Amino acid sequence: MTHDWLAFARALRSIAQTGQTYTDNKYELERYRQLEALTNQMFAVLGDVPIEKIENLIIPDRGYATPKVDVRGAVFDDRGRVLLVREIKDGLWTLPGGWADVNEGPSTNVLKEIFEESGHRASQPRLAMLKDRSLHPYAHYSPDHIYKLFYVCTHDGGEFVPNNETDAADFFALDDLPPLSEGRTLPVDIHECWAFVTSGAAGIYSD
Repeated sequence: MTHDWLAFARALRSIAQTGQTYTDNKYELERYRQLEALTNQMFAVLGDVPIEKIENLIIPDRGYATPKVDVRGAVFDDRGRVLLVREIKDGLWTLPGGWADVNEGPSTNVLKEIFEESGHRASQPRLAMLKDRSLHPYAHYSPDHIYKLFYVCTHDGGEFVPNNETDAADFFALDDLPPLSEGRTLPVDIHECWAFVTSGAAGIYSD
């Protein structure tokens, strides 16, 4: 039931955002702004958090409402171990990645994220999966509608470089994964990426 209400709130927020973009009537504009404020209150109630936190959590956006894009890179070594990074924010591990950047293709973006967060170089990104985050059991709900793109990449070497997002990087056996940051990466994501590798699928170069 909570999932249904989150979907309703996201839909209302998209109406409010799109309405503010296209209306030229000042009264309608005010009503759309009120609707946006109301949806923020709904998110706060559904997440049982203060309204101020919701307003800071929501990524400012204008124009036609559309899903956001998160890219994740699955890099396996010659022993079938997966490269994971440890997030400073929660002390948990995840596939390297993050929001897709403007003016950069998603496959190029994921290679950059892998290097910046792990210090390891990767190449030959192949799109293995695209998931609608809201349809899978990721921890911590998000008021944003997010598409997650998972790329399988070739490992070209490297070592961890300290940065402001992660404090460690290492390879892990699939049957001995560390505690994951499950708002970002689920165990099944990693196993499905490995299944893609072992299947010999060509994948898609998405740029």
